[in-house]
Amino acid sequence: MFADRARIYVRSGKGGDGHVSFRREKYVPNGGPDGGDGGRGGDVIFQVDEGLNTLTDFRHVRKYRAGDGQEGGKRNCRGKDGADIVLKVPEGTVIKEAASGKVIADLSGENKKVVLLKGGRGGSGNQHYATSTMQAPKYAQPGRPAKELELLLELKMIADVGLVGFPNVGKSTLLSRVTNARPKIANYHFTTIVPNLGVVDMEDAGGFVIADIPGLIEGASEGVGLGHEFLRHIERTKVIIHMVDAAGTEGRDPVADIYAINRELEAYNAQIASRPTVIAANKMDAACGSEEDVLAPLKAEFEPKGIRVFPISAVSGQGVRELLYYVSGMLKDADQSPVVFAQEYFPEQEIGFADEPYTVEYDEEEKEYAVEGPRIEKMLGYTNLDSEKGFAFFQNFLKDTGILEELEALGIQEGDTVRMYGLKFDYYK
Repeated sequence: MFADRARIYVRSGKGGDGHVSFRREKYVPNGGPDGGDGGRGGDVIFQVDEGLNTLTDFRHVRKYRAGDGQEGGKRNCRGKDGADIVLKVPEGTVIKEAASGKVIADLSGENKKVVLLKGGRGGSGNQHYATSTMQAPKYAQPGRPAKELELLLELKMIADVGLVGFPNVGKSTLLSRVTNARPKIANYHFTTIVPNLGVVDMEDAGGFVIADIPGLIEGASEGVGLGHEFLRHIERTKVIIHMVDAAGTEGRDPVADIYAINRELEAYNAQIASRPTVIAANKMDAACGSEEDVLAPLKAEFEPKGIRVFPISAVSGQGVRELLYYVSGMLKDADQSPVVFAQEYFPEQEIGFADEPYTVEYDEEEKEYAVEGPRIEKMLGYTNLDSEKGFAFFQNFLKDTGILEELEALGIQEGDTVRMYGLKFDYYK
């Protein structure tokens, strides 16, 4: 079964808790703290597998969890890191946050691997909290919590050319003639219910990948029929071949059909409708009357707009060679950069913790400011401070939540130390 969409749940690993323990050795009656740090939680990683071409596996298994970090141990022993989970997907897979539909990652082009959710950092053991006035701390930092998301996976095929048109106009027949693809062909509406890819190889011209997009109907852009299921597969194409039944064997008007399909393309994605297009006037072998008379309405309507019309017969091969060479030339003139969907959703920033409490206080003993509470702990756990975006998010968090204002109200000066659990920062405006 072909599967081009899947909805799954993913969860990164929780960080292991820091450990509370003290040295208990012979001749060391009052040993200091030696609680080890917890291990890091495992990451959720998506990676392209060239051998895959569907999302079928995700239809059977819908929940994926990385390993949790191990708790720290005695004698400064650090807990074992949780195992990462690597999910293999076909190239062209777009990963979206399910509720909003926003893009998190597009695994196409040079994007072959992405760490989608980072595991929680391990908590610090009590050895880190010893001070001159507190030599036997009985507190260790908990591990950072796991992160979880509901995801929508969508496979958007990577093809240079999209073959569109109403049902039963001969798209599958053309694909089987010009490529190594072998789609099922029969004289029924919607016989093709899955997209088919094929590679066109030509002498003295560059080859290209062509996708036969299943027959569209009016209302497809609104999800009528299987509209959205089909339309997503032409979002990456650089050139569109619009095939029509020029002979009108089913009583359809080819000019009206082209306008109807174009309305659906524009309603779904205006950028698709504006891409270079060529018209393949198929079934010329079954046309009544001269070729000139049959093609006259199509040419009069579209060639003044710069859209070439090629008479072909997908069954006999008439005119197919000329069409393919013209399409190859269009591709050479087209923008060669891959269509990659930009990231719109940033998990480390948008997984919320707005309702959690926090405190901002001045620690007289340590002569430093302490910012603590579940909200702060979750923020630190969700944020990768080693990345530029993560650190920028951290700074905005301090400002947007009013923490900076509260610190200033307490009298903080430049160069003063701010403590947030196991992390310490110097304050500068």
